[in-house]
Amino acid sequence: MRQIVTSRDFREGFVEMLPACIGLTPFGVVCGVGAAAAGADWLASLGMSAIIFSGAAQILAAQLLAVDAPFAVIVLTCFVLGLRFLMYSAAMAPFLRPLPAHWQKGLAFLLTDQAFAAAVRRFHTSEDRHGAGLHFLGCGFALWLAWQASCMAGFLAGNLIPAAWSLEFAVPLCFLALLAPLFRDAPSVLAAATAGIAVLALAHLPMRLNLIAAGLLGIAIGTLADLARERWKAR
Repeated sequence: MRQIVTSRDFREGFVEMLPACIGLTPFGVVCGVGAAAAGADWLASLGMSAIIFSGAAQILAAQLLAVDAPFAVIVLTCFVLGLRFLMYSAAMAPFLRPLPAHWQKGLAFLLTDQAFAAAVRRFHTSEDRHGAGLHFLGCGFALWLAWQASCMAGFLAGNLIPAAWSLEFAVPLCFLALLAPLFRDAPSVLAAATAGIAVLALAHLPMRLNLIAAGLLGIAIGTLADLARERWKAR
């Protein structure tokens, strides 16, 4: 474990995520406040942030707990919200396949929007799969630690932070800053534009299924555009 933490790749990933950790802090505080408002004690709040490790899922879980929703409904709701990680996992699978199974499972738990964006960029620019995996681990560990700290700070703060501040808006801004450097060609731009339009057009779908549908449409359009570009080059 000490060799992993002191490795250069791990440290680079950890440091790279520090700005993202700062951006996530307001959202973590909001999640902690939500847990306190739902009546959870400090141990339950810590368990939610440590195990669920998802802001949207934690907020909805807290709201459902507050109205005494059945446990199965809470689990199913969190599952649907996490379906977008299936697409992230599919994109990461070719890069992680050479790594041992226990590495793959550990990195899967730490997969977040921000870690995904940073890890994909690193895997695309490095042939060292083990080093890129350590970088991914550093990214995910930094985000996980920051998330626990910010959620507990929010829990202790209780309802002192006004909802009108809309602190959760910092999360999409943080993710956009990480994602923007990946828009280097027409297929990636088309995929992002398609997904952005679709997520708004399909906003009426229940249980936020518009996120999944928009992601799939973006992937399809990006893939078709990439195939068309390759055929054009082959002429």
